[in-house]
Amino acid sequence: MIVTRKQHLARVQLLLDEFPVVALLGARQVGKTTLARQLAAAHEGPVAWFDLEDPVDLARLEDPGLELRSLRGLVVLDEIHRLPDIFQLLRVLADRPGPPARFLVLGSASPELLRQTSESLAGRVAFHELGGFDLTEVDDPERLWLHGGFPRSYLARSGAASRRWRDGFIQTLLARDLPDLGNTIPSTTLRRFWTMLAHWHGQLWNGAEFGRAFGVSHTTVRRYLDLLSSVFVVRQLQPWFENISKRQVRSPKVYIADSGVLHALLGLADRTDVISHPKVGASWEGFVIQQIVQLMRAPPQQCFHWSTHTGAELDLLVIAGHRRYGFEVKRSEAPRLTRSMRSAVETLNLDSLDVVHAGTKRYRLGPQVRALPAGEMVGTLRALGGS
Repeated sequence: MIVTRKQHLARVQLLLDEFPVVALLGARQVGKTTLARQLAAAHEGPVAWFDLEDPVDLARLEDPGLELRSLRGLVVLDEIHRLPDIFQLLRVLADRPGPPARFLVLGSASPELLRQTSESLAGRVAFHELGGFDLTEVDDPERLWLHGGFPRSYLARSGAASRRWRDGFIQTLLARDLPDLGNTIPSTTLRRFWTMLAHWHGQLWNGAEFGRAFGVSHTTVRRYLDLLSSVFVVRQLQPWFENISKRQVRSPKVYIADSGVLHALLGLADRTDVISHPKVGASWEGFVIQQIVQLMRAPPQQCFHWSTHTGAELDLLVIAGHRRYGFEVKRSEAPRLTRSMRSAVETLNLDSLDVVHAGTKRYRLGPQVRALPAGEMVGTLRALGGS
């Protein structure tokens, strides 16, 4: 079964119409190749496809200029991190009148890819991040939370099959994919770190504590964190701080990006395990935050958490232009207005604060504050995001 991801297809097509190079980025196995094949099938004109994991295609690009200069239409370069030197050539090809070809490059967010594109293709490249399935693309929200948004995990024929896929994904990423991206940190070390992060999910990053646990410096464990973030399996929600009288927290919050992968790292086999685990609230919080970000199409540089040393906090702050949207996530059926919520509204000058909860009723909690059932997020948040 293939799910047609219409919103992403439309967005990438729009970017291809406007930019000579579009980088489609996301975690391994999240569906980048499937999306690109759907774009290629709908393209009116010639299409050339290079899979850089295929030795034959790599050989074809031994002299990339000779192969690419004559191409017209849409050119797809899959797993582009395997040929990072090609970006200088893409800059030249992108500057041709017309240009005669548009390039769609797919990558798993290697540091080399991000650095090369920013340096070589400034002003010529657009980025689109492809995440897992969201609530507009599936018909079973609880399954999405429990199994996560990776297509093969969500669409697996059973919970056990989904769990086997996620276990294999974790193993393959550590043992093969990260070394292919140039990583030299032992896979056993990263597995321990990733598992510890799962137990830390939804909390403020504490490099000193992680460093003590691994017997290394805080800068070393920060490198581990940034590595897993760069391949989209960990989300760092950066702190928002501004010049106010309150002392504000300046550490990021850390989340395992996919709720299904989180549950696998925690050793949770089924719904009963998840519901009875101490991290169930944090798991649901991370899932809802991920859905909010995807539904609003909010890039990372617009998303923050906020907290003060006196206890006031906000789970998610999205800044879109001059507007500020706040979100609190409560795994309860009837959340109430708290002093912390009032403080967030007043201190951050929020345009609105939505308290997303597990119940079924929408109601007003106070000026600019409403309780929003998780089941009603889609229409509300897409409207806020300008969809």
